[in-house]
Amino acid sequence: MLLVLVSWAPDAPAGIERATAALALGLAQAGHRPVIATAAPLPDRPGLPGVRVERLHLAGVTFPCDDETLRRAITWQDNDLCQQIRELITQHRTDTVLFADALWGLGRLSGDLPGHVHRVLAAHVQPATLDAGPALARASHVIVPSAFIHEQLELAGWALPATRIVPNALLSGPAVAAPSSARREELRRSGPVRVLARLGAEKGVAELLEAAAGWDRPLDVALAEAGFEDATGSQATLLAHCRTLAVQHSNVRLRGALAWQEVLGWLADAAVVIVPSHRETFGLVALEAMSVGTPVVAYRVGNLPALIEPTGHGEHLLVPRDAGPNALHKAAQTLLEDDILYGATTQTVYRRAQDFTPYRIANLFLEAIS
Repeated sequence: MLLVLVSWAPDAPAGIERATAALALGLAQAGHRPVIATAAPLPDRPGLPGVRVERLHLAGVTFPCDDETLRRAITWQDNDLCQQIRELITQHRTDTVLFADALWGLGRLSGDLPGHVHRVLAAHVQPATLDAGPALARASHVIVPSAFIHEQLELAGWALPATRIVPNALLSGPAVAAPSSARREELRRSGPVRVLARLGAEKGVAELLEAAAGWDRPLDVALAEAGFEDATGSQATLLAHCRTLAVQHSNVRLRGALAWQEVLGWLADAAVVIVPSHRETFGLVALEAMSVGTPVVAYRVGNLPALIEPTGHGEHLLVPRDAGPNALHKAAQTLLEDDILYGATTQTVYRRAQDFTPYRIANLFLEAIS
């Protein structure tokens, strides 16, 4: 199994990279030999158990970069990239190639693959028109992480061959235990509110920071730069803006990137996690927080209702997008003031997250492409 994502790197603070890593790990646990192909620089340290990583040569691209820069580079090097993919197929005796995105996962490549190879496209987000057309036309199977993104693709008018929903998996699984009931109660009384996001305007962090004056809890915010950005320098500009906002509030603590192995522990030590995103095609941070029993307050957007409402506490944890960040704060405050509601919520969100282990999601993936 070859999984292609040119921006993939360990500890990348983006959902597609983490989801790709979790799927590869699950495939290895299921007895397969997954290989991740990436063009991003890789650190010299141990990787995922049972997962090989191979480098693709992609000239003219440095990370982070924007979509247009990457699209030009791929178009110019289409034949060469296809040849590299074919060589990896031969080297690793691969029968399936998962292009993890129409653009960043090279799904738009025009070259043919050997006849025995399944060409699978993962649409984690709605692709740009320039990429969606060729990627969808050449895919033998399409997988999406949620019914929400499937509906978005249908509304855009794309023909979707053999499309199946395969949710994202939790990368760390049960490696981090949920806090004890006594520790949970301590967090409810005085623990911090936490936010984890990559630097993207759609993540809503700047808007949340603007409204943070007077909040009665510490607000811990972890922000990190991804390998992609809307325009050159946009992440640095947003980070500078968030820093300016953070220093205006004594209760706000702004920090940088977390390693993947640190994420669950950091979220577990929060009283509540706020996901202020304006749109989410899956909501991996929300699921990660839920997996360690931390309640999540979020806008009712994208796939977040599908993740949170099955807990039975959606009316307390989800607020309308147009209600703004103060409504997120109010929902978190109301939850934290009710010890019975809080205790019940921590248990139900934890149970909800147990359906998203790497092994289970890998088997759903294999069923979807069989």
